[in-house]
Amino acid sequence: MVKITAALALCSLLILSACGNEGQKDQKAVPPAQTNEVHTNHPGSTTTNGTSGVQPGGSVPESSPETNKDQTNNDQTNQGSASKPDSEDQQSGTKAVKVQYRMNKAYDIVPSVEGVSKKVVLLTFDDGPKKAEMINGLIDTLDKHHAKAIFFVNGYRVKQHPELLKLIADRGQTIGNHSWDHIILKNKPEAEVRRQIEDTQQIVKATVGKAPVFFRPPNGAGGDTGKKIAKENGLLYMTWSNGSLDWTMSSKSGGNADKVVSNVLDQLHSGSNILMHELPWTVEALDTLLTKLESKGYTFVDPESIDTQIK
Repeated sequence: MVKITAALALCSLLILSACGNEGQKDQKAVPPAQTNEVHTNHPGSTTTNGTSGVQPGGSVPESSPETNKDQTNNDQTNQGSASKPDSEDQQSGTKAVKVQYRMNKAYDIVPSVEGVSKKVVLLTFDDGPKKAEMINGLIDTLDKHHAKAIFFVNGYRVKQHPELLKLIADRGQTIGNHSWDHIILKNKPEAEVRRQIEDTQQIVKATVGKAPVFFRPPNGAGGDTGKKIAKENGLLYMTWSNGSLDWTMSSKSGGNADKVVSNVLDQLHSGSNILMHELPWTVEALDTLLTKLESKGYTFVDPESIDTQIK
């Protein structure tokens, strides 16, 4: 009887041991959770496109050693994508600029909140993109003075040189709509005005991934139809309130850069919406102009801080 009892006990131990080993085998066969999926769905976590990240002081989900290892590999794969330069972040919309200004009926830029300076100017450049040399010359100077501007472009020029539009966007400047063909819109049929505006919207978005939110009609002549279609497309319609007259000059005349500076300063006032163009003498004049504006206490409004909601 004792032998039978001992034999039964031994059999039970063998069976339990076998069950335990099988359980361990099954556990190893189950793959660890995919780290990318866990972090993609976790609010505030870093995704593969680097558009968000855990903020300082934020919580991080608990993880096993296997998860930590996978996360280390994932971090190495994504290294650099979560720490883009500021200009790239702003262009992609990751870092929003606070809206603090609006445009009034005279096309001046004025504060929309308390506590911000009234002594500002908006810098704009029309009729591009033409040449990389001029674009880089303008933006080099803007960067030197920590300034932003709107580059109002024509659709046909974008079609000819999409790489130049990408250059403007990649260097952190704002792109505006200046119609497709640079024609006077106010007396054109509605269908033509719509094509001029909407085709430009489409090609800019297709080229740089973001449609413009500012529209300036050629010669400032959009008419009621231009205003209507701009509004339908979510565009803030503007002309200007301070013209540099750089478009009246030619390469045959001398002293153009000095004339650009003096023309702007003669009309200078708080909120000036300054019209300039992608022209050689404007590139030459810009550093002197911005230096003089700063010496008079003016700062340069970021176009992204302007309220574009149509009232």
